[in-house]
Formats: sequence, C-alpha cells, structure tokens
Amino acid sequence: MIYVYAILLCLINAVWLATVVFYFPGNWMIVLSTAALAWWQRDAQMISFWTIGVMAFLALIGEFIEFLAGLGGAKQAGAGWLASIAAIGGAIVGAIFGTFLLPIPLLGTLLGACIGAGLATWSFERITGKEQRLSMRSGVGAGLGVFIGTSSKVAIGVVLYLIAAVAAFL
Repeated sequence: MIYVYAILLCLINAVWLATVVFYFPGNWMIVLSTAALAWWQRDAQMISFWTIGVMAFLALIGEFIEFLAGLGGAKQAGAGWLASIAAIGGAIVGAIFGTFLLPIPLLGTLLGACIGAGLATWSFERITGKEQRLSMRSGVGAGLGVFIGTSSKVAIGVVLYLIAAVAAFL
C-alpha cells in the first residue's frame, strides 16, 4: 500500500508543479503534500521530517529568488522603485492574460508575465518622465527578471518534486 501512496504523491505533486508557472504556490503545495503524507504514514517512516525541512528551505529560496529577480531585473536596468514594484503587478496581470490569450500551455503564462512586467515598468518610467530609450531598457530588464525568477522557481519545483518522489519510494 505504501507504493500506492507514493504514486499518488507523485501525481498530486505533478499537478502542484504545473501550477508554479501560473503564479500559484505550487512549490509550497508540494512541501505540504509531502509533509502530510510523512505525518500520515509516520509509523512506516516513509519520508523523514529532515527531508521536509530541506524541501521547505528550498521552497523559501525559490520565493526569494523569484521576488528579487522580478524587482532586480527592472532595478538593474535603471528603473525607479515605483516602476520596479509595478513590474510585480504587471507580471501577475500579464500572466493571467497570457494564459488565455497565448494558447501555448504554460509558456503562454510565462510570456504573458514577462510582457506584463515589461509593459508596466515601461509605463511607469514614461509617466515619471524618463526618455523612451531608458524606459524601454527598464521594461526589458523587468521582463528578463521575471523570466529568470519564474524559471528559477520552476527549476526549484522540479528539484522538490524529485526529492519527494525519491524519498517516497525509498
């Protein structure tokens, strides 16, 4: 029966992993699902709580990287703080629109987030009076930052998935 639980955990965690691109807390859901199984099957010692701790730490690092990359991409390209913060909101709105307007599974959401962050940053920079070339540079930086942050978070999600799968089957 333990292998059935391990297979179910892998299936559930695969769904959580797919939600990371949509800006849902999929990495944390992977940690919670794995922790719930570890607690539920604690007598069988399927998954150690040290493993859960490492997974939670990695999920926290993923959040930190995603946040800093979104802000940092715009800031590194010369954007002001208001435009850098607008990149986060633009990424969320862009992800929603990209999911529905770009019919490419998962990639549409990511592209929408990057474009949304770039447009929001560019708009705020133009409103504050920066010239077109500098505003465009800030927008591109924000878009690249969101891409790097989200890609890093997905990569960490894959690592979390693999850790949970290996731990469940060992």
